[in-house]
Amino acid sequence: MSQLRIPGPTPCPPEVLEAMARPMIDHRGPEFVKIMQRVTEKLKQAFMTKNDLFILTGSGTGGLEAAVVNTLSPGDTVLGVSIGSFGDRFASIARAFGANVVPLNFEWGKAADPEAIQTALKDDPQIKAVLITHNETSTGVTNDIAKISSVVKGAGKLLIVDSISGIGAIKCPVDEWGIDVTIAGSQKGWMVPPGLTMVSVSADAWKAHANAKMPRTYWDFAQAKKYLERGQTPWTPAVSMIFGFDVALDILLKKGMNNIIAHHARVGSTARAGMQSLGLTLLADEAYASDTVTAVSGNPELNIKELRRILREEDQIVLGGGQGKLDGKIFRIGHMGYVTEQEIKEVTAAVGAALPRCGFAAAR
Repeated sequence: MSQLRIPGPTPCPPEVLEAMARPMIDHRGPEFVKIMQRVTEKLKQAFMTKNDLFILTGSGTGGLEAAVVNTLSPGDTVLGVSIGSFGDRFASIARAFGANVVPLNFEWGKAADPEAIQTALKDDPQIKAVLITHNETSTGVTNDIAKISSVVKGAGKLLIVDSISGIGAIKCPVDEWGIDVTIAGSQKGWMVPPGLTMVSVSADAWKAHANAKMPRTYWDFAQAKKYLERGQTPWTPAVSMIFGFDVALDILLKKGMNNIIAHHARVGSTARAGMQSLGLTLLADEAYASDTVTAVSGNPELNIKELRRILREEDQIVLGGGQGKLDGKIFRIGHMGYVTEQEIKEVTAAVGAALPRCGFAAAR
């Protein structure tokens, strides 16, 4: 058994990797134009959006920066909602470009409270936009973006959502939920290696873009739109990644996005039930536990680093550790994209076999 069970990068289907081995083509030529247009339209189906959608070469964090610099100006007040490490990162990017970030932080392992967001917006009418993470991989928590969107859009604010580890695996109908900028990353549920970030841009986001004054060159949505109209990208794209994405999207859309979402719900449930059957405690409550990554709490006796070492060296199973203040306190099981319930059951069995060697004795 050999399993990469971290929250990303995730395993890729053989046919995706095979497609990426194709020879290079002219990224300004007619063949690439057809592929780029085809992949963009398929992504719109997966995003469930009619908004503009751009495929940018870069990591998910690049997508977060692109969202910030294309919609905001230095001095703009934004609400930075954080439930973990990546929520903190989103806020820090906005702050680095001169935004006045009003932090709204929730306990790690908990979901954001829509009522608290509503109160924060009422308390500060200068807030222009809300930055929030859909699925927080550092804690295994999924925010209720549908309810949060109702609050944010009801207040007339811009909603910018980091769904890097959400969309493509967890329900996120962009147009139905009124998300202004949605950011995704290829290395998560899309079953493609790292290297692409995808962003959808609403009409309201374009209005904000017209007045945004933050510096941007590589990430400029206006340039991306101009070049996409001719089936190209402003800068040299990751051509091999586009080849792979073309195949991966065919796999996803053939199965149907609703079926993909249901599959991840089953896999997530299997992971959570498996860890609990071993006497372990989950960091997140079932009400908002993620279907793409499960965060498992340790106890003073459990040596998590040793557990991960045993699984990595003896079982060829690679689990994620804790980030920031959760380092050494939790381990994380990634289960998004190219993953089966059986594989997660194998992970559960391996964890169960290793636990006694790591100081853990389940309560009886």
